[in-house]
Amino acid sequence: MVTASVTNPLRGDKAWAYLERQKTIRLASLNEDGSIYLSPTWYVVEDQKMYLPFDAASRHGDNALSNRKIAGLVDAGDEFVTVSGLRIMGHLEQVTDDAHYGRLQDLMFHKYFHVGHPYAEQYFEFGDFAGRRYFHFVIDKMIGWDMRETTMPALPEFRQLPAHATDRILG
Repeated sequence: MVTASVTNPLRGDKAWAYLERQKTIRLASLNEDGSIYLSPTWYVVEDQKMYLPFDAASRHGDNALSNRKIAGLVDAGDEFVTVSGLRIMGHLEQVTDDAHYGRLQDLMFHKYFHVGHPYAEQYFEFGDFAGRRYFHFVIDKMIGWDMRETTMPALPEFRQLPAHATDRILG
């Protein structure tokens, strides 16, 4: 079977560079009753490892602590030639080292905020209040595609447009 991940793969260092630039992962985890919990969330990358912040009441955090599998999608693009993404499967492990937690907080600040950002202080204060913790997304499998690397060969064009639309004159 031919898929975009076969014809235009996104792997290795390129995949990690892609993850560092993107902002949101759509994360799915299994609830205790077998239903799927799906939500977008922020993340940071450090040394080719992905970390996710969850507040204490987070279902993803609870599902992670119950050792349930997790899957995520980081994607971008609006048209065929700009579509890119990574499907990621694995599990989460809680970060317990205080120094590492502090580094991850710094990474979050630099990725999503800036000095003087009007909501940075609120975000981090709420995290303290809500028992925010970080989880390492231990990746078992990552499948990526990047159609931005597609080169289209020059081909004759044929367009059949509705009567009210016009196109350049084809010679």
